[in-house]
Amino acid sequence: MKERPTQNLVNAFVRHTTGVLELNRPKALNSLNHEMVDIISDALETWRNDDSVHRVVICSSSDRGFCAGGDVRTCREEALTGDFDSGDRFFRAEYEMNRQLDEFPKTVVAVIDGVAMGGGLGVSVHGSHRVITERAFAAMPEMAIGFIPDVGTTWMMQRMVGEIGEAIPELATFLGITGWRLTPADMLWSGLATDLIASEDVDRFIDTVIAESLDDALEQYSRSVDSVDAGELEGLLPDIRATFGHESWADIDRALNSHHNAGFVARVRELMAKSSPTSVVAAAELYAANRTVRDIAHALENEYAVGSVLRRKHDFAEGVRAVLVDKDRNPTFDPSDTRDVDVDFYRTILTRSQE
Repeated sequence: MKERPTQNLVNAFVRHTTGVLELNRPKALNSLNHEMVDIISDALETWRNDDSVHRVVICSSSDRGFCAGGDVRTCREEALTGDFDSGDRFFRAEYEMNRQLDEFPKTVVAVIDGVAMGGGLGVSVHGSHRVITERAFAAMPEMAIGFIPDVGTTWMMQRMVGEIGEAIPELATFLGITGWRLTPADMLWSGLATDLIASEDVDRFIDTVIAESLDDALEQYSRSVDSVDAGELEGLLPDIRATFGHESWADIDRALNSHHNAGFVARVRELMAKSSPTSVVAAAELYAANRTVRDIAHALENEYAVGSVLRRKHDFAEGVRAVLVDKDRNPTFDPSDTRDVDVDFYRTILTRSQE
């Protein structure tokens, strides 16, 4: 058994037959930087064919949350100096890690206690088990920073199966474009999460996974969804199906304008009030393309193609400034209307292929 390190941004170690990836950047809410991505990727590559490692647990060393996203502040700072290559390398490495997790041949258990947004979902949702607590919440808030939902979520979330028993692609599009904040009940109902435990049991749950088995840990510590507040998402499904099943933002927008439920439409408009019009148009095209690609590798290539363009545009620097730097939540996006975004450009850089 290896000694447990405590000084790294990700503590990667093996206990008994379990590989543990403990995110350890608490002051930044575990926002992923390139060093963290490399540590995770290297560990997964090492453990993939190591017969002595039977499973992997991904968790946080902090009780403040799981992972608030990727380190886009650094990407913005580099971009403002004209350095886009560093951001390109970071996203390439992060997306490769996402692919590794999706294709990892062993059980991967992510334990989400608190925030999981953006890159935090990329390092958790691709595994076999997404174990959450009553403190968990999740979102893909990229519309507000001039970016697009990424880290493979535009692939995974269109294929996740929750309580309804089938994948709901239009739900994924709604979640990504509106930045909807999912509660624990929403996460379980939608299939984003697979199991629920109590926050106070997190350490004991992980210790039991390591000392005994995942089945034993779930048997001892699983909670019913009835133990958390009911979510809103399930009740919105008919409205979401009626409006977000289209393949372009223009068509979604028209469906919203003609939709009979004015309250739902007003909620969507409110959620999107601070969204980058360019991001909205590009994201709708991305979801449509990744609905039909063959595998996550193709989906990640599409995310990279769109993201690398957006990171070089005004809205990315302005959105990150408004949300994460100055925090005034008052961005000035250009163009300011989705009708002025060149949708054909984004269609030309996306790959569509039948599964």
